[in-house]
This record gives sequence, C-alpha cells and structure tokens, in this order.
Amino acid sequence: MPVSEPAHVVRRLAPPDASAYRALMLDAYANHPEAFTSTVEERTALPPDWWVARLQTGSDTAEVVYGAFDAAGTLVGAAGIGREARQRARHKATLFGMTVAASARRAGVGRLLVLALLAHARALDGVRLVQLTVTEGNRPAQALYARCGFQVFGTEPKAMLLDGVFLSKVHMWCDLDAVPAA
Repeated sequence: MPVSEPAHVVRRLAPPDASAYRALMLDAYANHPEAFTSTVEERTALPPDWWVARLQTGSDTAEVVYGAFDAAGTLVGAAGIGREARQRARHKATLFGMTVAASARRAGVGRLLVLALLAHARALDGVRLVQLTVTEGNRPAQALYARCGFQVFGTEPKAMLLDGVFLSKVHMWCDLDAVPAA
C-alpha cells in the first residue's frame, strides 16, 4: 500500500531559523560542492551574525530566504531570492542557494520552494524576471526549473573550478509575465 508523503510547509525564514538554515546549507556545501560556488570552508568561517543577517525580515531586505519544513518541523529545504539593486536592473531578481535534504527529495519540496520564490518575486514592485544558474549536467535541478517556467539562455564555460576540474553553469530565466502564477 502506498504511503503518502506528509505535506511540507514553506515559509519565509527569519532570524530564529538561522541555526537550522546554517546546518542545512553547510551540509549542502559539503555533500554537493559541484552545485555551489561558495565552499563549505568559506561558509563555515562566517560568524553566526552573518546567517542571522541573511534572514532579516524587513520589507527593505535585499535578499529573502524561504525554507521548507517537514511534518516534524525540521528544515528540509531552502532557497533564496535577491533583487538587483541598480536602478536599470531592478526588474530582475536572482534565485540562489537552492538545496533540498536527501530525506526530502522527490517529494515536491524543490518545486514548492521555487514556486514560493516566484510568488515573492511577483509581489515585488517592478520585478519582471527571475534568473538563476545551475551546474551543467545537474539534470534533475535543470528539469525542476524548466517545469517551473525557466528557460535556458546560455552557458557560462569554466564558471567554477572544483578539485582541478572546470565546471560550466547553465543560465536560466523565468519571465514572470509569461508564466502563470501557481
């Protein structure tokens, strides 16, 4: 008999979530170094205040992070969005730091996070598109983004160097006017 996955709750993270967010992200950096430009060593060295600051909830924050929680209240996924600060580029936002814990993969958590971030972007005055990069060859992530309305617009060769091997990044974008809200 099939077992249904309990619903996940997705919400904007706040300073009290900083410790759980840090642990989730450090695990992601350590176990999937090919997916992130930042290293686990760089992020481990950051003071706790950096993690708290990233989760500030004011309306004027440049970056916002959403988290997905399982039925037990454990943070099992996170992703952020940052709005471009320069006047001529304020119509753009960038999705960053997407991760889903191994225990929650294939349960729709990634899709819930992306859709929450797209909804957040739509609520920002003047934002018309969201961009992201995904490591070339990460087919599950690229397919998730495509299902959520993102399209490839180019590939950056040698975007990062991991253990002596250059990895390329696929650039994707989502036109918020063309993709219906979920």
